[in-house]
Amino acid sequence: MFSLIQKRRYFFLISAAVIIPGIIVMIYSTITTGAPFRLSIDFVGGSIYELQFTEAGATESNIRDAFSSVGDDNPLIQQVGDADLYRWSVRSSIQDNVRSEQVLNALGEIAPINPDLSRRESVSATVGQEVTRAAFFAVLVAAAVITGFIVVAFRQVPKAFRYGVCAVSAMIHDVLVVCSVMSLTGLLFGWEADALFLTAVLTIVGFSIQDTIVLFDRIREDIPKYLGEPYETIVNRSILETIHRSLATQLNAFFIMAAILLFGGDSIKQFIFILFIGLLSGTYSSIFTAVPLLVAWEKGEIPFLRGGLATAGSNA
Repeated sequence: MFSLIQKRRYFFLISAAVIIPGIIVMIYSTITTGAPFRLSIDFVGGSIYELQFTEAGATESNIRDAFSSVGDDNPLIQQVGDADLYRWSVRSSIQDNVRSEQVLNALGEIAPINPDLSRRESVSATVGQEVTRAAFFAVLVAAAVITGFIVVAFRQVPKAFRYGVCAVSAMIHDVLVVCSVMSLTGLLFGWEADALFLTAVLTIVGFSIQDTIVLFDRIREDIPKYLGEPYETIVNRSILETIHRSLATQLNAFFIMAAILLFGGDSIKQFIFILFIGLLSGTYSSIFTAVPLLVAWEKGEIPFLRGGLATAGSNA
């Protein structure tokens, strides 16, 4: 039987090779920008401008220059609809009314603005902070609930608490991978974390836990079937029995997201890309992080933690 579990140290090294540089990137981003990744106005506050020009003349370059003239050097500018509609959407860090009037005057010099079809909407940083806090507590509560659920559902399996801890560890692995990618794309491409990023993270958490529980459930079913066999052998068999189903389920989602990335609108591509990376990490971590971590704990390979089950039939 082909053994994946025996190669668990390589899987741990692969995860470390992704997460450790990612943490370094987030530290660098925090030092240079004040946050682990670039934050949109959803979190730092600002304004959204929906601009309707009445004639040609506005370009991304001269719109950016207008905002730069009042102190915002990095507005997020997007043309809306066809070029002959002269419609633009701008997300800016400008919050005060004085600078907002100044930038509108500067934009009016580029091309006349239709005031009836244009608008400005302010975004409070407080709302973003509350959403972030709520999402953080949601992840903590989810981790606690998942651990408790697995302990109850797996109560007939020796040391069921380990299954919950390993599932949550895989979830944290995926969150770190996604945050690392978000930090890197922010530094390289100017991508900003917005409310959709939080949505992607919470979605990834759900997918990751679901995939891990499917694998753990098969281990729970196989333990009484193969009493007396080494735990490592039973776990490896369980992976091979379920890996095709996990991969088939995730590939369906990957194909859909790849199609959206290629043919979808620009406004959603960042969200889909982060979601794609997260689900890819979730598929990997369920098979190559959560389960190998469970076996490593069982065999006493984790520092400060010791194993205790030589075979599947041993007592807790």
